Amino acid sequence: MGIESQNHELTGTLYVLSPLTSHLSPLTSLTTHYSLYMSKNFDYLDHLEAQAIHILREVAGQFERPALLFSGGKDSITLVKLAEKAFRPGKFPFPLVHIDTGHNFPEVLEYRDRLAAQLGERLIVRKVEDTIRRQGLKDGSGKFPSRNALQTNTLLETIEEFEFDACIGGARRDEEKARAKERIFSIRDEFGAWDPKRQRPELWDIYNGSIRKGENVRVFPISNWTELDVWNYIRREKIELPNIYFSHARDCVVTPGGQLIAITEHIRLDPEDITANREVRFRTVGDATCTAAVESPATTVEDIIQEIIETKISERGATRLDDRLSEAAMEDRKKNGYF
Repeated sequence: MGIESQNHELTGTLYVLSPLTSHLSPLTSLTTHYSLYMSKNFDYLDHLEAQAIHILREVAGQFERPALLFSGGKDSITLVKLAEKAFRPGKFPFPLVHIDTGHNFPEVLEYRDRLAAQLGERLIVRKVEDTIRRQGLKDGSGKFPSRNALQTNTLLETIEEFEFDACIGGARRDEEKARAKERIFSIRDEFGAWDPKRQRPELWDIYNGSIRKGENVRVFPISNWTELDVWNYIRREKIELPNIYFSHARDCVVTPGGQLIAITEHIRLDPEDITANREVRFRTVGDATCTAAVESPATTVEDIIQEIIETKISERGATRLDDRLSEAAMEDRKKNGYF
């Protein structure tokens, strides 16, 4: 039943037909009634979900060739769930795109392929090692050789190949200070570079996706979410995740800083290395060579939520070696075209 209005003949008061009570009420009392109804029936996760769905639909409406960057990590998995709510029963108005460094955890790649098949959506995979070969780039070296920065080259190649004008990502403001100051619609120039001084206002959830030829926009629908929000949403929606997010036994190298790096074929083991088999889980999923595990007994989503409530270190602060290269490591990568 819609909302209809009448002018009361005696008082001139504007009355409306309430869809909640099915009788005429003064407009002011209906507003109060509706606010109380919303506050009782919509929790903060509903509001975050509604905002993210609105952003995804804005992308579909404003851009001709968008893509969803999908790594198989919890944030991009959350984006896929939100895309289902935004567009089902139709198909997604964008493909899933994974920039594969070749240093990924096999559990994540298996999950990626299985989820894409279950969804029936198009999955585009482009490999960093192919870009290294084509462009004659220098591969990562050293004890923990990372291809993290080299992903930028492959991403820019992929954007050019498919002429993507918007790339949806799962970055959040609570992860890192450079991400904290980036807008939800982040304009990138023809070289993929981000200029922090060239950002647009986003008042009242209004997003301006106008771009010139060659430019593209990175879009972050869950930018306002926290790590705890994501896990609470995963619990509420019963979202399946790769098993490396939960406690398991793994052989690790213990770095001088106390971080635990999984032993894989991609790292260099030296005789003086301290190795150990620990009960660990991963708070974030990236290159296996630069993403540390954390010791944890958490085997359920509820256990993980409790751990996050008690922790005092952000997920990237606790796990990412590549963010420790300098104080501005993330911002520098973004200025060069990083996600």
